[in-house]
Amino acid sequence: MSESYSLEPYSLDLAAGLPHMAAAPTAPRQQLRYARILKTAAGFAQRRFDTLSLSDVAARADVPLGTLYRYFPSTAHLMLAVYRQQLRELRDGGRPGPSRGRQHVLTSLVMEIFHLRVMQPGVEYCLIRPYTSKDGDTAALLREIDGLAEEVVTAATDDAGKARILLHLVSGLVQSVRCRRLSLFEAEQDLKRACSLLVES
Repeated sequence: MSESYSLEPYSLDLAAGLPHMAAAPTAPRQQLRYARILKTAAGFAQRRFDTLSLSDVAARADVPLGTLYRYFPSTAHLMLAVYRQQLRELRDGGRPGPSRGRQHVLTSLVMEIFHLRVMQPGVEYCLIRPYTSKDGDTAALLREIDGLAEEVVTAATDDAGKARILLHLVSGLVQSVRCRRLSLFEAEQDLKRACSLLVES
């Protein structure tokens, strides 16, 4: 039986040996390059994690591989950073106008989060994969992602407890779809019903 191998240069099992992620740049030119990396990587996030390669992302984004490693020492760090950026964009999209009902706003946001996770296997793999306590950068990314997701949904519900319930439901439904226990349509219907029930309660 052949051994499986990862295309990323570092194993997360050896997280103690990973260099730390550099902070996001502040210089305008570097910020543009950083944004280009994340935008390019978002296209790769739709692939399975084990087919992803930082060298492919660097080539497509037209940045030196060393630059990519400085900000993202592994493919997992890059995929989590992509999802963090997507949540920031959802958060910063602003509140919709008064013509849209509260239930519609909530359902749209929660469905967007659900679809980001379902349609991006590269990201989803990193969200559910266990990490060692030595991998501080990944732990920090996951904490920030959890906080951003809760902030986005709480803004639509005005209730942090309801937001957490919906986000746990999203996680469960994503896994049910991935395991083929539910169809995408069934999961979407369940999520819409949950949003409706929580708005009415």
